[in-house]
Amino acid sequence: MASVLSDHIKKEQLLKQLQEELKALENNSELKKDIEFKERLKALMSEYGNSSKNVCAMLDPPYRNTASKSTKTSNSDGRKQRPLKVYKNPHSGEMVETRGGNHKVIQEWKAGYGNEEVVSWIVEERA
Repeated sequence: MASVLSDHIKKEQLLKQLQEELKALENNSELKKDIEFKERLKALMSEYGNSSKNVCAMLDPPYRNTASKSTKTSNSDGRKQRPLKVYKNPHSGEMVETRGGNHKVIQEWKAGYGNEEVVSWIVEERA
């Protein structure tokens, strides 16, 4: 019984402390401004029929969901993505875009013309 009573007393003290902190927060002018902003923002969203998710997407677009993968800066495992290299074969005019060195066509070109020759065919390199 004593442990239940002491637990009750501790909880009452904690409740009193939290109520005092809450009163102090309610008098905080910064909190009042934030609450006013939130209420006005909700009214605006309601007026225009937008959800908070839509508003956040407008203000900070989720680039990882765009159709263009060139805006992606890192892989799913957090590593930085390799730059995109565009090769143009001067003999055939064929163009190849790749982020790695294991591209089948690039490997064939390197086998036929040599690594240094094929590397000189890079016409564009972008992140």
